Amino acid sequence: MDCQRALFFKAKKLKTIFYQLVSVRETTKAHYFHVLDGWRGLSILFVLATHLLPLGLKAWKLNETFGPMGMAIFFTLSGFLITNFLIHRPKLYDFIIRRFFRIIPLAWLYLIVALPILGANFSQVPAHFFFYANWPPMDFITGSSHFWSLCLEMQFYVAIAILFFLFKERAFYLTMALCLFFTLYRVHSGVHIAINTYYRIDEILAGVIVAMAYNNKAGNGLITFFKWVNPYYMMVLFVLSCHPDSGVMNYFRPYFAAILVASTLYESTSKLTRFLNLNVLVYLASISYALYVIHPLLAHTWLGSGELIEKYAKRPLLFIILFVLAHASTFHYEKYWIALAKKITN
Repeated sequence: MDCQRALFFKAKKLKTIFYQLVSVRETTKAHYFHVLDGWRGLSILFVLATHLLPLGLKAWKLNETFGPMGMAIFFTLSGFLITNFLIHRPKLYDFIIRRFFRIIPLAWLYLIVALPILGANFSQVPAHFFFYANWPPMDFITGSSHFWSLCLEMQFYVAIAILFFLFKERAFYLTMALCLFFTLYRVHSGVHIAINTYYRIDEILAGVIVAMAYNNKAGNGLITFFKWVNPYYMMVLFVLSCHPDSGVMNYFRPYFAAILVASTLYESTSKLTRFLNLNVLVYLASISYALYVIHPLLAHTWLGSGELIEKYAKRPLLFIILFVLAHASTFHYEKYWIALAKKITN
């Protein structure tokens, strides 16, 4: 009798765990946005093209335009997804573990390999490893300057975790106000674009606003507006706001990027949405982090050396090696740490 009772309770416990796992899986599916993979894939293409290819005549300043485009889209996605995660899974322990295990392993591995090769001074190491190098005195070197965005991301994670700990979901309403504050600070300082957190954080916070609206926590007005917006017109405004000669339009870049991405969340049948769901963009999105972290070091090896013709003749080989390394990193090295984070939090 005792044995039967023990088996009964064990079976009941296993059944409960099974339903919990199913519930988590269904929740994950419900809050996974395939269209955002397309935007992430495009964003990494824009950044790689900016850093590794000549985009038209220098007078057109397309390289200076596509870089901000890629990063603004990426930051919008980051703000949206982080906020959406915390709304539906408001456990700071889970959030911190998953975010840190996602960013730090590859970032630190890159720094361990790259900094000695790039000739970094020992005094520059802490700012890179602890993600504050984008604050004055700006301790970046050639080959590590792209870490400014990781610094911004990590600082945002810590800040939003602290605010969420103190104010719970009300923290997101505070970040919505902070978004406008930091934009006005840029206007006051006359800074169109920079890599300092206090001049760039509004691009992430604009994504927070989109997530709040999408989860019906910012009134119906924003949702109605996002559904009404024509993404093609918004795309034109977004490109203009990223061009270095567009003047005050640069101040609107975070909002044009956020509105553009938001407008595609509510449209599932348009040509743009179908384009964003292309498998090639989904694949690029999956390896985008590794592509971003690794590519500057390759560009500072033999693969990126030589005069103009020689340098660009090597570009196909550089891209092949870059994609092989990014694929291996994503589906072997990073996959281990991501799985470990999920195991710890689950």
